[in-house]
Amino acid sequence: MQKKTISQRLEKVAAFVPAGSRLLDVGSDHAYLPIYLMQQGRIEAALAAEVVEGPFQSAQKNVAEHGLSQQIEVRLADGLAAFEAEDQIDTIVIAGMGGRLIADILDNGRAKLGPVSRLILQPNNREDELRSWLSEQGFMLVAEELLEEAGKFYEILVAEAGRQLLTEQEKRFGPCLLREASAVFQAKWQKELSKLEKALAQIPEEKEQERSAISQKIKQIKEVLHVRK
Repeated sequence: MQKKTISQRLEKVAAFVPAGSRLLDVGSDHAYLPIYLMQQGRIEAALAAEVVEGPFQSAQKNVAEHGLSQQIEVRLADGLAAFEAEDQIDTIVIAGMGGRLIADILDNGRAKLGPVSRLILQPNNREDELRSWLSEQGFMLVAEELLEEAGKFYEILVAEAGRQLLTEQEKRFGPCLLREASAVFQAKWQKELSKLEKALAQIPEEKEQERSAISQKIKQIKEVLHVRK
């Protein structure tokens, strides 16, 4: 069977999945990630969850075509409703969704998170809201990754049970990412700074509240970039 290739973004997500995991991949996008990890011999078993019939059928077909129907089960379910205690899931991946939606999915299923040892999350936006939820619900960020692919920046958050209080700056920029302050980090926030400055220039002086909100964001970015230079 042909080996599955995945995007750089999903490769980075896959790198954080512990060896021997029992994985739940929420919103699995054709089950690419579980197939890749299973072919690599990295995971013991996987559930691929889809909430819409079309993607569910597509994932089922893809798993079957790769000869992995015994190891990867595709379930039609909403978020964490896809697994039960007997599935012994210890690692959850939620990638490619908005940060607020990921937080809502986790919040709706938080009663099930006790036995789960690792969350690997890749929000497309509102990363600060997701970090806030994790901190408030007894999770700590043990790793973060920032990458650029096809002109877009993606943040990956890896969380495990633990107490972590985050500052507003850490919620927005990421505690691990702030410490590393990589070239990709600099590029992302320089781009965001330029976008905000252009937006500010378009807002009339009389709209003080709008201008103030954007000015505050600009100030925060400049502080981070200046400190890290």
